[in-house]
Order: sequence, then C-alpha cells, then structure tokens
Amino acid sequence: MNTQTVFEEDKEYIAGTYRRFPVAFQSGEGAVLTDAEGKRYLDFGSGIAVNIFGVNDEAWKQAVIAQVNQIQHTSNLYYTQPQVELAKLLCEKTGAKQVFFGNRGAEANECAIKVARKYSSDRYGAGRHEIVTLKNSFHGRTIATLSATGQEAFHRYFGPFLEGFSYAEPNLASTLSCMTDKTCAVMIELVQGESGVRKLDEDYVKALERVCRERDILLIVDEVQTGNGRTGYLYAYEAYGIAPDIVTTAKGLGGGLPLGACMLFAKTEQVLGPGAHGSTFGGNPVACAGAVSILSRLDEPLFLEVRGKSAYLRALLSKIGGVEEVTGMGLMIGLALKEKKAADVAAKCLEKGLLVLTAHERVRLLPPLTVTKDEIDAAVKILSEVIGA
Repeated sequence: MNTQTVFEEDKEYIAGTYRRFPVAFQSGEGAVLTDAEGKRYLDFGSGIAVNIFGVNDEAWKQAVIAQVNQIQHTSNLYYTQPQVELAKLLCEKTGAKQVFFGNRGAEANECAIKVARKYSSDRYGAGRHEIVTLKNSFHGRTIATLSATGQEAFHRYFGPFLEGFSYAEPNLASTLSCMTDKTCAVMIELVQGESGVRKLDEDYVKALERVCRERDILLIVDEVQTGNGRTGYLYAYEAYGIAPDIVTTAKGLGGGLPLGACMLFAKTEQVLGPGAHGSTFGGNPVACAGAVSILSRLDEPLFLEVRGKSAYLRALLSKIGGVEEVTGMGLMIGLALKEKKAADVAAKCLEKGLLVLTAHERVRLLPPLTVTKDEIDAAVKILSEVIGA
C-alpha cells in the first residue's frame, strides 16, 4: 500500500479526530524514523513521550517477544509474574506501597480521582469530594479527566461534565481560594505539557504540599508525560523534594504498548479493596514485560545524562534568534516563538526531516532519552533554519 492510499483510506475509514502530518512511517531505529519512500526523519516527539529508548529498542522488543511466546493475556482474575515484577519495581524505586494498572494516563488519573474520593468518604463521610486542579492542566480525555482538565477549550460539546472540580492559577493564593471544607485532593502536573511545557514554581509546590498535609488533603501528581526519566529524574516530584500521596504515570512506562499506573503511597495504600476498581486489560502481561525492561534501565547515570543533554540542548535553542523563551525540564522542552506560529514551524520542520510537536502556541520537543549529541546538533540546525533570526 503506497502512502497516498494510506492517506485516502485513513480519511475514509478512520474517525477524523486527528490532525495528522502528511507522512506514513514504516520503520525506524533509535531517534530516526523512515517513511514509505525511504526518507529519514529525526524524531523529537517520541510518539508524544512514549518511545523513551527510541524506536525498535532491542531490549524492550526481546522482553515483549518472550512474553508473547508464553501468554498474551489472562485477566485480572488471575496472577501474572510480569505484573508483579513491574509493581515491585515501581514500589522499590519510588517508595509507593501499592500500584493499580490501567491502559493509559487517563485511566491512571481516573483511578487517582476515585481513590481520593473514597479515601475522604471512608474517613470523613459523604460530601468531601471536591478536587482542585490547575488552569492550563491536562489530565485526559474521558469525561472525568476532562472535568479535571483546567482548559476551557476541552469543556465544549460533551457536557454536562462531572461536578466537584475547581481550577486554580498555579500560585498558593489562588489554590487556597479554591479549597473548601469539601476539598479532598489537589491534582497537579509539575510540568504542564499540553498547554506549553510550563514548569511549576518550586516554592509554590512545596507550600502546597505543606497545606495539604495540614488539612489532610491528598496531593496527586500527574506524571503521565513527565515520568519515567523524561525530566532527568525517575519522576519529576523527586526534583521538587516533595512526597505525594498518589502518583500517576503512563506513556514512557510501556515503551510503546498501552500501560498506565496509579501509584498509592502510605496514606492511600489501603483505600482500594476487591470490587472498588478494575480493568480488563490493565497490567496486561505483555505490556508489563516490556515495562519491566524499560524501568529496570532507568537509573541515576541515565538521569544525569538526560540532565546534561537538556542543558546542552537548551543552550543551543536559546541562541536561535526567533526563540523568545525556552521552558520545561529535562528532555521535555517548550519553545515560545517571537513571531512565527508553532504549527507552521512544525510543518516546515517535517519537510526538512525533523519531527517536532506543538503545545498551544509553543513548539514542543520530546526526543528519546538516548538521543545523541550529533542528533541534537542536527535538530537544532533545522530549527534554526526554520525559526530564523
């Protein structure tokens, strides 16, 4: 099937929910993807922060194949070794006590919302169910996680949305004004990826943690995009020196297969009991086997390497004349542009063989954690040509 046929049949048979770039990929290796015509592209999107070890990662691939050759699925009515191995690794590396597995970030966040409300209901009774999130946040596309998302653009067409959510500016005064005696949790992303790669202020986050402790309000950190080494730490909350009650993650954890995790720490470890929550495919043994391969290779030497690459890349990007500001953390980077539109830059970069993403009015860069210095130099050269002085 040639590329044009793929475009035409996609348009005919697949729901038109995506604004796709005009390219169909067939193969790849590391930070390079190849289309049907043999053109090569530097991948600075990583499948939206999923392929953290690049495309066609051999260790992940062999772990997945080995599990496929044994059993591809049972159900959560039975035990499986890969799921236990992954949960143990997550708990050992983070200090979490229990893990619930779903298929994606939205499911992990759904679980977090349910845990927060049940914790409060068990402890205080009905009525203490409200959750404060932040303006410009993004927590998923289910009705509950859209309700939690603090962006008006996502609150169209699908109403009525769930009650019990309020949206604060990312500062303490605004967050406190949203808290009431009905508040059970505050849910934050430490780097708001979908709204422009905006990093939260450290003093604000630490002050928020103190307030939550004082009021027995759960602190939920959404690490769907920031997690699994993306920011130069296993999870971004470590860089802030805080201890959340619930941490959610997905994307890079599965290495390319659908997998989300909701990690429950000391205060929340006993909240879920039999029948309180569930998922048919959550913790699928093939996905978990791949994730064990991913997580076992996420260590401090790699995180130091990511932070070094981040500093190098940010220094180069800041010298591009058309770049107004470089934001983000680790290899999760946003570019605010002086004049050009992010969508136009992304389209032009594609023509020149570089894949970048957008986030509102900003260009977003999410290269594999294994990206090389030469690949960074090549990407910056294209960005310099496209963005200009």
